[in-house]
Amino acid sequence: MLVLGGGGILGEAWLSAVLAGIQQGGGFDPCACGSYVGTSAGSIVATTLVSGERPAERLGRLPEQPAVAESDVGEEPSTIRRAFGTAASLGGAALAPLASLALSSSAPGGAVLRRSALARVRTGGRSLAELGRMIERFGLHWDGRLRIAAVELESGRRVMFGAPGATQLSVSEAVQASCAIPGVFRPLRAGGRSFVDGGVWSPTNMDAAEVGRGGQVLCLNPTGSIRAAIREPAAALAAVSRSLAAAEALALKRRGASTRTVNPDQASVAAMGANLMDPRQRRDVIGAGLGQGRRLAAELGA
Repeated sequence: MLVLGGGGILGEAWLSAVLAGIQQGGGFDPCACGSYVGTSAGSIVATTLVSGERPAERLGRLPEQPAVAESDVGEEPSTIRRAFGTAASLGGAALAPLASLALSSSAPGGAVLRRSALARVRTGGRSLAELGRMIERFGLHWDGRLRIAAVELESGRRVMFGAPGATQLSVSEAVQASCAIPGVFRPLRAGGRSFVDGGVWSPTNMDAAEVGRGGQVLCLNPTGSIRAAIREPAAALAAVSRSLAAAEALALKRRGASTRTVNPDQASVAAMGANLMDPRQRRDVIGAGLGQGRRLAAELGA
């Protein structure tokens, strides 16, 4: 199983590049995994893999979230800073998809906390319709392999689209929901409910992987390493992201599954910077991710 976490435009590029590097280095075929869990940017990449598109074939022409300028986020206080009891505002758009990471707690208490926090965030106005149209071109239907994480705005609960009993949206709609960064993009409306970015619940949602004893899970977590000044929220959020992923991996290990979580290495971190929604570094991120993936292929084959 592949678990692909959120991380904006640059996180998406890194995910695809690492997977391409793994394949080029003689590792496994990312398109041949039995199942996938995708969150935000990871939902886009997981969908392309289910469609049969190999990562290397799509580097440079991937469907992606629209770029976001720092000025588009505004100056209102963020949920993450409220949670830490500070009054400062968001430092940039890169923090929007990450702000939710410090709101982690178990359901149902976690849902209540998220609902309260999300109620304080202005409704995003940018559309993800073009992303939706790109995903629609794959012609995908739910076949049991794909799970996409989002959060229901009204309740704060996590929804895993594609899972038995989950709200039935199209794959395209589910990806739009999972990528709807609060305060930046419009929530996905369906069936009288609104859905936002799956990263509001967890950077990876690895604990939602449907694996048991003997299962193998590889999790790629783009937000596990973020280069930022020590006083910037992104610096703390990288540690929070790693901690949440570790806790979720432990939950899977208790079920008898083996897990490995991969965060961006030093070269990838340097290429990504702190604003994960800035497309200008995409080429550098792809180069660094390919190198990391090739090295990872050797480790996985050892």
